[in-house]
Amino acid sequence: MDTLRLLASQGAQAGWLSESFSYAFMVNALVAALLVGPLLGGLGTLVIAKRLAFFSEAVGHAALTGIAIGVLLGEPPENPIIGLFCFCMIFALLLHFVRNRTAVPYDTLVGVFLAVALAGGAALLMYVARKINIHMLENVLFGSILTITDFDLLVLGISCLLIIVGLMFTFNRILLASISPDIAKVRGYNTHFYDYLFVMMITLVTIAAVKIVGAVLVGALLLIPGATARLMTKSMGSFVLLSSLLATLSCLIGTLLPMELKLPIPSGASIILVAASFFLIATIYRIVGGRT
Repeated sequence: MDTLRLLASQGAQAGWLSESFSYAFMVNALVAALLVGPLLGGLGTLVIAKRLAFFSEAVGHAALTGIAIGVLLGEPPENPIIGLFCFCMIFALLLHFVRNRTAVPYDTLVGVFLAVALAGGAALLMYVARKINIHMLENVLFGSILTITDFDLLVLGISCLLIIVGLMFTFNRILLASISPDIAKVRGYNTHFYDYLFVMMITLVTIAAVKIVGAVLVGALLLIPGATARLMTKSMGSFVLLSSLLATLSCLIGTLLPMELKLPIPSGASIILVAASFFLIATIYRIVGGRT
């Protein structure tokens, strides 16, 4: 990373790149955008196919409780990664387990778990309020890609690598288990296994992306590029590729635009607004083009 930051700084001094690239935090932010953008876009297509739109939202909000638990257990307040990861993973797997064992509608179940997680987080934060900076909570809720550190990039890179390797061998099976579970069972696929595997992937990428776009907005970045791509394409291959491309462009443009134009907009909100602009353009294109 030091070499990359040095090259970017030299490029800015030589006038090849914008002045923004002379800042190390901007280089870190763009690398994070290039890592998480394609992954969120690709997984978003499966989230849409499996109708898990509110699931990632609930996991993102559960991050607040995970952070409070991590600080209570003695982790550094700046990066309570173990508490965050463990709580969110238990939260997601328990939610999915209860869903498979009861007849309660899934959206109702997500609402119940979300409310419990938020209430627990609010209660625990009262105990750790003196140990943490209030701005850290703002970063958890709304993200701050500009504060990404080398350690965050390492965690993000490992998470992305694990998920990409997992998807390389299971994407088609997860997709078939989502679209037609009966056919998947006939072919001998363990649909419950692939369901839990996908839930773990979504939870992992949600935790990794919380610092970039925030708990409130991470679900939006999973969904909006996929929804935009769904309006523009028909085949599954182009659906995944376009969704990944749009998510990556949203992350890059949403990070660079406020810096270049000196706009007082949080990076997380800027990324989502760019993604929403793509969705608006695609919707107008479909309506005006008469393809709805």
